[in-house]
Amino acid sequence: MSDQAKDWAPFDRPLFDDPQTRALSRVGVLDVGSNSVRLVIFDGAARSPAYFYNEKIMCALGAGLAETGRLNPVGRERAVKAIARFAALAEGLGIMPLTAVATAAVREAADGEEFVAEVFAKTGVRIWIIDGPEEARLSAQGVLLGWPGSYGLVCDLGGSSMELADIGGGEVGRRLTSALGPLKLKAIKSRRALLAHIRSVVEALHLEMGQETGMRLFLVGGSWRAIGRVDMARRGYPLTVLHEYRMSSRQVTATEDYILHNDLEELRKRCGISSDRMALVPIAIHVLHELVRVFKPKDIAVSAYGIREGMLYEQMPQELRERDPLIESCRFAEAKDARLPGFGPVLFDFVKPLFPRADWQKDRIIHAACLLHDVSWRTHPDYRAEATFDAATRANLGGLKHGERVFLGLALLHRYTNRREGSHFEPLFRLLNPREIKEAEILGRAMRLGAMLWLKADERPGQLIWKPVRRELTIKLREKARPLWGEVADARFKSLVASLEAQGNVRIGG
Repeated sequence: MSDQAKDWAPFDRPLFDDPQTRALSRVGVLDVGSNSVRLVIFDGAARSPAYFYNEKIMCALGAGLAETGRLNPVGRERAVKAIARFAALAEGLGIMPLTAVATAAVREAADGEEFVAEVFAKTGVRIWIIDGPEEARLSAQGVLLGWPGSYGLVCDLGGSSMELADIGGGEVGRRLTSALGPLKLKAIKSRRALLAHIRSVVEALHLEMGQETGMRLFLVGGSWRAIGRVDMARRGYPLTVLHEYRMSSRQVTATEDYILHNDLEELRKRCGISSDRMALVPIAIHVLHELVRVFKPKDIAVSAYGIREGMLYEQMPQELRERDPLIESCRFAEAKDARLPGFGPVLFDFVKPLFPRADWQKDRIIHAACLLHDVSWRTHPDYRAEATFDAATRANLGGLKHGERVFLGLALLHRYTNRREGSHFEPLFRLLNPREIKEAEILGRAMRLGAMLWLKADERPGQLIWKPVRRELTIKLREKARPLWGEVADARFKSLVASLEAQGNVRIGG
C-alpha cells in the first residue's frame, strides 16, 4: 500500500478533497463490534452527514471470548452473513468498497485474523483491526463531530471493552482501554465479585487518567443508549431522541435501582430494546454507577455519534471541522428543498432585530430556523405546522440540545400557524420555560411575515426596527417591495405586533 493510501486509511480514498465542500457523497462504513455488526451509509451535508442507511445485526462475536479466547462460532457465522448482505447492498448502491473496522473482540480473539481473512475471501470486504487507544480516539472524534468545542471525558462501552478519552479544544487527549465490556463481565458469576472487579478497574482508570472531577461525561455505545432509553421511560421524558439526552448522577442511581427491581422483559418491551441488548443492561448500569461515583461528572450526555462518525471526522480538513454542524446541515437542507434557496440568510437578518439580547447560542438557533423556514413546502398545508415541528425535534441534527430542538420546532410550527394550544406536541413544550415559548412564537410569526416578502434570494425587502422600551415595532420596506405588501402581509405584521404586545408602524419607501 502506498504512503498516500495509508493517509486515507481505512477509506482507501480521500473523502474531503475540497475543504469548501458543502455536500458529502455517499460513504459506507461498517463497524464490526463485539456485540453487533452495523452498516451506516452517510450522505448529505459534509459537516453534519445524514444517515442515508443504518442497519445493525446483533452477532455477539465476543460472547464467551473470556472463557475460550476465540470468537463465538455462531456469532462468527452470523457476522460473515451480515457482512455479505451489507456488501451486496453497497454494491447495488454503487458505494463499494465499504470501509470496515473491527474492535475488541476481533483484535483479542485467537482467530481474529482468520475471521478477517474469511470475510475478505467471501465478501471482498477488507476489515481494519484497530487497537484500544485508536478505538478511543475515533469514538472521541465522533463526539467532536456532533459537539464542536466540547470538553470532558468520552466513554465508549462496547461488548468486550470500554475506552476512555479526554477531549477539549477540538482535540483528543489521553486515551485508555479496559476490559469492562458487558460480554466479558458476564463471565463473573458472583454479583459481589462483579461489583468489586468493576470498582477496582474504574478506580485504576481514574488514577491513570488523572481526570479532574466535575467534567462532562459523554456516553458512546449501544448499552449506554439502552440505559438512556430506560431513564427516559422512568422519568416519563417527552422527547425520545437519544442524542444529547442528559442525565444527572442522581438519575443514574435511580435508574440503576429501577432496572434491578423491574421485570427486564417487560421493561425491554416498553422501551423498545432488543433482547440481546437488554441482557447486557444490568451489567452496564453497574459500570455506569461506578464511573459516576469515581469521576463525579457535572452532567452526563448520551451521544449517538461514535466510532463511525469519528472516522469521517478523521478525514475532514480543519476548516471543515470548525464549521457549525447545525448551520451546515440547515444550509444543505435549504439548498436542496427550499423554493427560494438563499433567502434563509436574508430572513435571518430581517428577524434578528427582534432578539437584541440573544447570545451566540440562541443566535444560531434563530439562524437555523430561518434556513429551515421553507423546506417543508411540499407537505399538505393542513399538516405543514405539524411536519415542521416533528422534523425539527426528531431530525438528525448535530450540535443541538433537547430544549433547543423544541424551541426550533415550536418556532417553525408558528411559521405556519398562530396557534399551538391543543397540539399533541404540548407535552414537549415543558422542556422550555415560558419566556422561551414566547420567543419561539415571536420568531415563528416574524418568519411567517418575512416569507411574504420575497424579492430575489439575496435581496433584502426591508427591515424591522424594534424599540423594546417603547414597545414599538416598525417595518420599513423598500419601494421595490411595495407590491408585496397586501392584506395577508398586513395581517401577519399585526399578529407579530400582538405577540410583542407592541404598537406597530408600516413605512414603505422614502
